[in-house]
Amino acid sequence: MSDRPEIFWELTRSICPVCARVVDAQILFRDNRVIMRKRCPEHGWFEALTFNDAELYVSSARYNKPGTLPLEFAAEVAEGCPHDCGLCPEHKQHACLGLIEVNTACNLACPLCFADAVSTHSLTPGASHTPHSYELTYEQVDYMLDRFVAAEGNPEVVQFSGGEPTIHPRILDFVELAQSKHIKYVMLNTNGIRIARDERFLARLAELKPHIYLQFDGFDERTDATIRGKKGLVKDKLRALDRLAEAGLRAVLVMALERGVNEHEVGEVIRFGLEHPAVFGVTIQPAFHSGRFMPFDPLQRMTIPDVLGLIETQAGEHFVRNDFVPIPCCFPTCNFVTYAYVDHGHVTPLPRVLNVDDYLDYLANRTLPDLSVDVQRALEGLWSSSAVPGTERAAGQFNCAACNLGMGLPTDLGTLSERIFMVVIKDFLDRWTFNVKTLMKCCVEVLVPDGRMIPFCAYNNVGYREQIRAALAAHPGAIGPGSLGPISPNGHGRVAQARQSVLR
Repeated sequence: MSDRPEIFWELTRSICPVCARVVDAQILFRDNRVIMRKRCPEHGWFEALTFNDAELYVSSARYNKPGTLPLEFAAEVAEGCPHDCGLCPEHKQHACLGLIEVNTACNLACPLCFADAVSTHSLTPGASHTPHSYELTYEQVDYMLDRFVAAEGNPEVVQFSGGEPTIHPRILDFVELAQSKHIKYVMLNTNGIRIARDERFLARLAELKPHIYLQFDGFDERTDATIRGKKGLVKDKLRALDRLAEAGLRAVLVMALERGVNEHEVGEVIRFGLEHPAVFGVTIQPAFHSGRFMPFDPLQRMTIPDVLGLIETQAGEHFVRNDFVPIPCCFPTCNFVTYAYVDHGHVTPLPRVLNVDDYLDYLANRTLPDLSVDVQRALEGLWSSSAVPGTERAAGQFNCAACNLGMGLPTDLGTLSERIFMVVIKDFLDRWTFNVKTLMKCCVEVLVPDGRMIPFCAYNNVGYREQIRAALAAHPGAIGPGSLGPISPNGHGRVAQARQSVLR
């Protein structure tokens, strides 16, 4: 007899990458890699790498914070996760961040696009969408924001996305509308092209002061050409950042990371972000393969531990692996983050001066009576998907966490906020890595016009995106409960049919 080449860790549920049927999935440890193995009765066996460090995967479990209930649910439990999203009462976390996709049109045609956006270059002159796309109305966004407030009470963050949201004719009205509802932070997820080229648009942005979530994959022309389908985009990105700095607006660089394309640029992007006056953080997202994507090997995909290694290798003078701690509000293997105080080029990551682990270890820290409750709450605010760098709130939390450490922090929160830099590594699920256990604690929710909030990774993989997109294309002004019809996924056949109809 001989041993198996892997350790069986747990059983969860996933979906078939081909038809989206819900199937059992094994989580295996093989050569210190975390592998998902599953079988579809129709399409056979599949394996995918989910986390390239089994030891870190296991140790991160202690950061699994108890979830928070929303004030309202918008769906009932009928078929079980992931088929009842809305949120349903079985979901284990509230919405830290609400996402509104205002359109499906985009002024690029990226080969890597989880939203499968429609290039404006392919549209009939004068048209804003195709028979399988949509553009939200003011009334729809108003209702969606009201439902978000009703579920959350005092929502922290809403992010407008697309498509490319800046080409929506009413995007600035949407930003102003969200701010009027006292949502603390309004973010605009953009490729930056309109910011770089449109003076009037930038002037209005400067008045509203949303936080900019700027697509920024690297500096090489090959990176732009491969991921975004167009060379020379970095010129627009750099111009956009300079204009944002002049306008007093703050940005986070968002780097989609694909193996074999731009992993060599991680350190350069971080160093650039540390030096540019408009940039207060970098978010690195290993490419997940939903919507539109390039050919890839699911056993060689980029994962969070890979990114940690790249950061230490390429920017080790600023950050190392141990500077990063899992975010506890979602499932702890989804996001890792660190904060640093930057003073005249000197970078001091917070975990080097404060033992963050002690405060965020939810399996052990109840036994440590000397821990400060105020410090723990401050760290929970920083290590959350609702945290926004460059804000006075983040500065206040950082100041509380770092108090009495002799760091010489400015007492003015506005000044302090300009010296705090955040690096986030955010991994999303695709159909190869989809894990119901992880999904049930997702805190990033897509808001839709019928009032539901659908976890981001369910929206992209189970069939919700295709069905909602088709429903909105058929009924452009639909608002309110049931207005989009019976679109909750109901069996793998219906989901596959929805996906195929959109692709046609």
